[in-house]
Amino acid sequence: MNTSYITDYYNNYNEDERTKSRHGSVEFTTNMKYIRQYVPQGAKVLDVGAGTGVYSMALAMDGYDVHAIELVEHNIEVFRENLKACGAEIPVEQGNALDLSRFADESFDAVLLFGPLYHLYTKEDKLTVLREAKRIVKPGGRIFAAYCMNEATIIQYIFAGDGSEMMDYLTRGLLTADYHCISEPAEIFELVRLEDIDELNREAGLKREKIVASDLFTRYIKDRLPNFSEAVYQAYVKYHLSICERPDLIGATNHSLDILTKEWFLCRPLPSMRPRPIPSTSVPAFWNGPGS
Repeated sequence: MNTSYITDYYNNYNEDERTKSRHGSVEFTTNMKYIRQYVPQGAKVLDVGAGTGVYSMALAMDGYDVHAIELVEHNIEVFRENLKACGAEIPVEQGNALDLSRFADESFDAVLLFGPLYHLYTKEDKLTVLREAKRIVKPGGRIFAAYCMNEATIIQYIFAGDGSEMMDYLTRGLLTADYHCISEPAEIFELVRLEDIDELNREAGLKREKIVASDLFTRYIKDRLPNFSEAVYQAYVKYHLSICERPDLIGATNHSLDILTKEWFLCRPLPSMRPRPIPSTSVPAFWNGPGS
């Protein structure tokens, strides 16, 4: 897999500033809420595609045992500088979400995928990442998988301004007949719909606990947020958190967060499934067979 386009993008992108902005803080606050809800303090967490360490450091300061891997060397350098300032101790390694073979089976209580699935353009690669996360998470543990959603991008970016970007996308064949974006590495981000995520989960053998709209309408109004007073901004965050689980709104968010567990029947081999004979005396007298 050629990762140069990802490296080039993040070498020139300030992820720290994005998460500190008001619109970025809504996504961060939402994701942290659900990690804390589903993963107990002190749990062992692997942050895959950790970026500059925003989530890793917040969780470490909360008392989680955090380990991190990141693809882009520039992000790792910034991560390590940030660690000096916060005082947390987090092992940070260079690595790729497609290959987590350095980690043993069932060795983490939670795995964060906040970024890797944004930049994978084939179903096979996405499944590889999900299956690797499934392999290293403990039974009963959680996988948090973030995605970029299709419709928010079409409305906010492709129809932005005078809408001419839409005509460019149509001319270049970057949209299907039903307006699903056809992402390529040059576009940086892979965009999905809920049915795409559902299909990945089925094939990876993962069970959804919950799916959340991490930022929902926040980016639609991001230019207004700096003008809000602190009280109004906090009221907006409270409103957002009250609606972010609504299934009818998931397709409108920029970023979704899928909270997953292993399917029990797929995570461990079961003992022999051959039925044991039941002595006739153990069958209740009122049971006369199927359909009774």
